[in-house]
Amino acid sequence: MSSPVRLTVSEVFDEFQDDLKLRWVAGEDGGNRVLTRELSVRQRPRLLGPLNFNSSNRIQLLGPAETRVYHLPAELEANRFEFPLIDSCDLFIVTDDNEPPEGLIDLANKANIPLFVSRLRYAELHKTLRYRLTQQLAEREIIHGVMMDVHGNGVLITGDASVGKSELALELISRGHILVADDAPEFRRIAPGTLECKCPALLQDFLEVRGLGILNIARMYGDAATRQRKILRFIVHLQAASGVDLELTLDQTSNDRIGSPEQEQDILGVSIPQRIIPVAPGRNLAVLVEAAVREYILRSGGYNATNVFIQKQSKAIAQQ
Repeated sequence: MSSPVRLTVSEVFDEFQDDLKLRWVAGEDGGNRVLTRELSVRQRPRLLGPLNFNSSNRIQLLGPAETRVYHLPAELEANRFEFPLIDSCDLFIVTDDNEPPEGLIDLANKANIPLFVSRLRYAELHKTLRYRLTQQLAEREIIHGVMMDVHGNGVLITGDASVGKSELALELISRGHILVADDAPEFRRIAPGTLECKCPALLQDFLEVRGLGILNIARMYGDAATRQRKILRFIVHLQAASGVDLELTLDQTSNDRIGSPEQEQDILGVSIPQRIIPVAPGRNLAVLVEAAVREYILRSGGYNATNVFIQKQSKAIAQQ
């Protein structure tokens, strides 16, 4: 289930203080102001940009040029702006370790808008802060399953409880693949068409397997057997089937034995290819998942074994 992500200005300061070399100069009472992307584009100002008279930003940046422009208190009078500055702005940041104009300090204190100063140059701060906030404020969704790195591709293994997701993950790890997150992987849309999975800090390196309990994969198989994040490329959904129903389940899953069995699942507005694999005694799921991922890689490169087979079949029939 997805939920809007919110960050208070105080959280931004605590999170980015060291990386962005920040100090809090004024507007301390505005630390509870909220930065979020949950409003529509028409309802919200841009996330960040240079302070100017024409366009609003939630975070107003002042480089050396802006600091010179707004050095007089009169330059910050409300009637000079084409937008309500106090209502649309949640944070001022002065870059290049410049001293903030006195008028800006007074405005920050009166309006309870935090004012930071950064030692970074304007271009570096703008680029880094935009990237970090895009990561932090990206729409998120937690999906029950196990996230793996299989053949270099992010693969989410889903299925009903007790279907064998963790056991399959453990076998894949033993075959040299990498665990990203067990049970509750968190997905963020970091760019159009791109979902990143991040393992919650509490679950990092751990895998729960029925009958064995909690396993520390990094301790058992080495640090290279786990990683913190991975781009999601492919979904494998395990579907339980009894022995007598296996043939029927296989037919229902593939619909057409020659046609493509791939489907798609929508996560945060991004369509991810999905392969349903029936689970039954005697099936080697690890081998099937590896093969499914390899075939996905081929399809991504433009090769479709089904189409090649049909073309060869048609050619053979035409030659008879």
